[in-house]
Amino acid sequence: MASVKLHRCPFTFIHNDLDHCWKVQKALDDQGIDYEVVKEPALPRSRRKDVIRLTGQKMLPVVEFDDGSAYRAESKDMAAEIDAGKLFEHAAGAGGSGAAAAPAR
Repeated sequence: MASVKLHRCPFTFIHNDLDHCWKVQKALDDQGIDYEVVKEPALPRSRRKDVIRLTGQKMLPVVEFDDGSAYRAESKDMAAEIDAGKLFEHAAGAGGSGAAAAPAR
């Protein structure tokens, strides 16, 4: 299976439902998807240059595919898509929209 990059907050030691990035990371683990963690700056969010380049916004988490496209939505929605086996449908090469992004809150 293809590997992905998980752009997430730097606080990887928090493992509970308050950590939105961890929800997505746990879903990747549960599905056995290989990924590389890319720790993004916590604050200011304007320092998240890679995330901004990939999605046009500053919010985390973001899954970056091998083809350079990205998937971003609310973490619970991302985790549900991963758990359903639909992550790779969001890659541009799979006919997905590539940089799918939910409105920033």
